[in-house]
Amino acid sequence: MNASTQIAIIGPGVMGEAVIAGIIHRSIATPQQITAAGPEQQRLDELKDRYGIRVTRDNGEAAQHADLVVLSVKPQRLKFALPSLRGRLKPDALVISIVAGATIENIAAGLQHSHLVRAMPNTPGQIGEGISVWTVSPGLSADHKEQAAELLTALGEHVFMEEESFLDMATALSGSGPAYVFMFMEAMIDAGVHLGFPRRIAEQLVEQTIRGSVDYYAHKKNHPAQLRNEVTSPGGTSAAALYYLEKAGFRTAVSRAIWAAYERSQELGRGRDTQIPEKG
Repeated sequence: MNASTQIAIIGPGVMGEAVIAGIIHRSIATPQQITAAGPEQQRLDELKDRYGIRVTRDNGEAAQHADLVVLSVKPQRLKFALPSLRGRLKPDALVISIVAGATIENIAAGLQHSHLVRAMPNTPGQIGEGISVWTVSPGLSADHKEQAAELLTALGEHVFMEEESFLDMATALSGSGPAYVFMFMEAMIDAGVHLGFPRRIAEQLVEQTIRGSVDYYAHKKNHPAQLRNEVTSPGGTSAAALYYLEKAGFRTAVSRAIWAAYERSQELGRGRDTQIPEKG
């Protein structure tokens, strides 16, 4: 990305900020090349103070001179964002959507624009440790693909998929994945406090246990079941804990949770913005 490339971030929420932070921290672009647009002036002022970027409450103003536009609004707000951008984009501008569930077809129709990338990053991208799954609109140029890959590299690793159907799967698995990990961490920390540890010590133990386990998995390259068996002695403490997790339906709960996220992503793509009813 050259020094003249202008970038517009439409929707400065958590993921919008992750993109901004990643771009700046990896020196993909300077703060002066970035404009963020959103409805809340207080939030825009926060980002301006934190990163030194330009801000505006007018989506069209942010996008009209941009070479690269990142759509990062909430899915329920997309129906308002697209009209505000229609007719305001440069003919050769690249639009990268990270809106959960929103298909390339729907975005193209809403914007009347064909140079599109659909991506699903996750929040660790804010520190350059995320992973994004992405795909492109038919006929997208090699230059635009390279530009998209460069931006996504600022967030961490990225995986290109030819078929768009994988994006809803990625939304459920890696896009929402940090939420599952944080809930698991929270449960472990609370259990440690219940056992009698001070909270700060429980947090330290859980944080390093999870970080070390992931690094160990990456180093060993063994199947997770093999690594689990390494620390599960017959009749031991791990065996007792794992027996209870299996009895409580831990695997099934995780699988069903990810499937629910996948179904929700598909619903959002069909324009259904109501909440999922609880099932008995």
